[in-house]
This record gives sequence, structure tokens and C-alpha cells, in this order.
Amino acid sequence: MNHMQTNRTAAASNAAAIDIITYAIGESEIGKVLAARSHIGVCAILIGSGANVLEQDLANHFPGRTLVEDKAGLSDDLAAIARFIATPGVGLDLPLDMRHGTPFQRRVWDMLRAIPCGATITYTALARRLGQPNGARAVATACAANAIALAIPCHRVLRADGTLAGYRWGVERKRALLDREATI
Repeated sequence: MNHMQTNRTAAASNAAAIDIITYAIGESEIGKVLAARSHIGVCAILIGSGANVLEQDLANHFPGRTLVEDKAGLSDDLAAIARFIATPGVGLDLPLDMRHGTPFQRRVWDMLRAIPCGATITYTALARRLGQPNGARAVATACAANAIALAIPCHRVLRADGTLAGYRWGVERKRALLDREATI
């Protein structure tokens, strides 16, 4: 194999590694949790009742990617997520890969990450902070597109009247997360 072929082979190998997402499913106090990582960091934290639904949700978020189950490799992430759900005051400090959103979604997600545990904000107030006073619906859409539950805490966003709005993983889970956070 000549030098040029070696470089092409290495580049193809690196490209293949970039297309791999490892994942694992664990249990938590609010249901099953799927954690997934790219070569950059955690790219998904999904919550649900069934493993098959979680795996399909992951596949829908990352079409064309190779999904590889790796319980051992993600055991620390799953433990950190379960610990955060049980005791939100411990925080959830994981390296994140947020490349899969639009620039606006990433701005919303960055703002969400700045909301302290135990605090909430309305969609309207968040839109104003982003300089888009009429952007509450766009903020809600960005929250709905968030695939990194808990680490990007879209559960901390409420309707203008302070009530719980839809939550991708169920309003009951949103209420449970907020109730736990309110006690810290």
C-alpha cells in the first residue's frame, strides 16, 4: 500500500468513527434512560418507558449514523444521569455534542443550560432574553427538538401563566423533575 492509499484508508477509518454513536439504556426513578455519545460528547439523553421506543427515537435523531450499544462504555454516564434524577442538586456535568441543532436551537439550548437547578423560566421570558420578544413559539419548538434531556434542561421552561406545557417525555416526568429540583 502506498502513502496515498494509507492516507485514504486512515481518512475513511476516521470518517467511519465519526459516524458511530454509542448508546446504552439504564433505569431511573422516572423511567428508562438512553444515553448516547458521539466522538465529541453526549449527543442524546432520552427518557421513556420502553427500550425499543428509545432506540427508535435515537435512530430518528441520527439517520445514517451507525448506532452501537455499549453498556460498559456508557455506564458512568448512565450512573450520573440516574444520580441527577434522584438528587438534582448534584448537577449533571457531562461533555455535550450539540451540533445537531440549528443555530437558533443551539442558542436556546445554551440559555437553558444557564438556568439554575430549582429555577424556571417562561417561554416568553426566554425569547426576550434571546432578543426575540415574539419568539415564544420558536423557543418552544427548540425545546421540543432537544434530544439531550436533563443536561439541556428544557423541563425548566413553563407557559406564561406558570403552568406546565407539553414535555417531549411526558408532563408527569416534567412535574416530577421540577418537584425534585424545588426541594434543593
